Amino acid sequence: MTASGSSNFDELETRSADARQASIAAALPAQIALAKDKSAAYAELLSDVAPEDVIDMAALSGLPVTRKSALIELQKKNPPFGGFPAVTPGSMAHIFASPGPIYEFETARQDFWGTARAFFAAGFRPGDVIHNSFAYHLTPGGWIFDGGARALGCAVIPAGVGNTELQVESIAHLRPTGYGGTPDYLKVILDKAQDMKADCSSITRALVSGGALFPSLRQEYAERGIAVQQCYATADLGLISYESRTGDGALVEGMLVSESVLLEIVRPGTGDPVPEGEVGEVVVTTLNPDYPLVRFATGDLSAILSGVSPCGRTNIRIKGWMGRADQTTKIKGMFVHPEQLDRVVKAHPEIQRARIVVTREGESDAMTVICESETRDENLAGAIAESVQTFCKLRGKVVLQAPGELPNDGKVIDDQRDFEGAA
Repeated sequence: MTASGSSNFDELETRSADARQASIAAALPAQIALAKDKSAAYAELLSDVAPEDVIDMAALSGLPVTRKSALIELQKKNPPFGGFPAVTPGSMAHIFASPGPIYEFETARQDFWGTARAFFAAGFRPGDVIHNSFAYHLTPGGWIFDGGARALGCAVIPAGVGNTELQVESIAHLRPTGYGGTPDYLKVILDKAQDMKADCSSITRALVSGGALFPSLRQEYAERGIAVQQCYATADLGLISYESRTGDGALVEGMLVSESVLLEIVRPGTGDPVPEGEVGEVVVTTLNPDYPLVRFATGDLSAILSGVSPCGRTNIRIKGWMGRADQTTKIKGMFVHPEQLDRVVKAHPEIQRARIVVTREGESDAMTVICESETRDENLAGAIAESVQTFCKLRGKVVLQAPGELPNDGKVIDDQRDFEGAA
């Protein structure tokens, strides 16, 4: 854990290049050996791999890739987790059901997802009180932030999603120093507080994830006296990267890669690393002994930035989340998969084709489901809207069109948001 008064979470963040490579040379073979020994899936996938040969990133790049997009089918074939965990379900602390569905878990290991490091970089310190607006019910988001905050020594208000008025009242009474949640929802809380004439000024910093943090929204928060930083984490891998600041408080370009993972950028659809600076798919190997994912392809796009971070930390940086390599996307912090829209279509025989269109309305994500159908009435639109909420776990506007009006371009999810300049 971090030393009192330190500007870094731990000494790992400022290691020399030689020390970092020596650590990889020791940790990587051990993790590959553990995966082969404890994980049924990797015993098969890595059957021909000698762990002692995998001592650096070049050797790692020769191993097979496992794609997040394949987890749904892999878990169906070998329930409950596709054979990937190194622990049994009974030894887990929490088990989750994310949209897809994809099932994930955490064990009782402290800071299982590693987010304490991101909270520290965002200015949180032991003794802070954090209002956490990520969902706790079935989905892992709330627990990902909860575990990191508590490992850092902070108290957590487990607010979850919805009940905005109650959240405002709680903030005004409990006076938390910070917020954790999606970038958009903090604005919803602050705007509601203004309507209610409630004082939420105790919040002066925020760590956000689950969606792009657009510059205009970050600036609005700054004008309200709130310093916001973003981190990139998934339920499978934990913390992947996080934003940082220099000693004088200036925000650093890009996001530092977490010390608990090894990151590659590969050409989408392959396992081949791309040159530094080229946009490609994020592939991560985690050093978590309970869930030893090896070359796990996230489906997210990013690129590696050149040079050492001016904040003093020495790990590589990525540009941040730059969209999806496949048609899966994230809306209001929730992944939406093509398979979920397919369930909506199959629930309504009247639908011939359908597409999800994602846009921005003000500072919030907006989802529209366009359906081609010979039947176009309010009853059908209402029924489809209910199915969208059931299968996609989000509300969306439903638009009915005549058959043939959707472009014949193979798109199932059309993400029209402009991520240029968003972290």
